[in-house]
Amino acid sequence: MSRAAQASGGYFLHSLRRQGLNAALLAALLPLCACASGGFSLEKAEIDRTILTGDVSERGAPIADPERLSDEATIRNAVSSADMELGGVPLPWANAGTGSRGTITALAEHKDRGALCRRFTTSRESFDGVSLYQGEVCMVAPGAWRMESFKAL
Repeated sequence: MSRAAQASGGYFLHSLRRQGLNAALLAALLPLCACASGGFSLEKAEIDRTILTGDVSERGAPIADPERLSDEATIRNAVSSADMELGGVPLPWANAGTGSRGTITALAEHKDRGALCRRFTTSRESFDGVSLYQGEVCMVAPGAWRMESFKAL
């Protein structure tokens, strides 16, 4: 084969490769052009309501702290079993289950709609600190008392 034929053959192969590369590039970019021409728009996008994930909304009251509930029960039992004839003597309480303790003061008995109730103030010393609370327990049946209120001061 002559040099001229080899030279033109090389050019022909080079040209063919270049055209193939251009065709491949055009084939790859053509779908992107279709998307950009109005096939998808953020303004037209809507929320997909069919996809459900975990529910994080609050339904009702928050979950109470089990340690505080245990302490409230211990305080209720101490207030309901207190000897009211002792007057203003501070009444200590301790909850072995939670490690909390405190002192009940300002214990006063009264009648509320015919039910016997006792108002009190108590301290609560626990691992998370010291707090002061005010509460009230009332007798709902003979020997059965219920905590009517218990709030931090």
